[in-house]
Amino acid sequence: MAVVSTPLASTLVVVYQSGTTPAGAPITRQKGLTNVRHDASEQALYDVAQALFSLTLHPVIDVNLSRNFQLSDE
Repeated sequence: MAVVSTPLASTLVVVYQSGTTPAGAPITRQKGLTNVRHDASEQALYDVAQALFSLTLHPVIDVNLSRNFQLSDE
């Protein structure tokens, strides 16, 4: 049997630095942007994350994309 993969909404997670500890280590936080279109390109999503966080004082550490699919029998 063939498996059919149906794309669902994805999640973009941006990890950013919100400060430093007294010892100088970075304090990181993350913000998830849900219901991202499944057909959005990785470059476009990265650009959006960078543009949004350029409006804040917090530098972006990492940008992660989680794509979700529903798998079913054909």
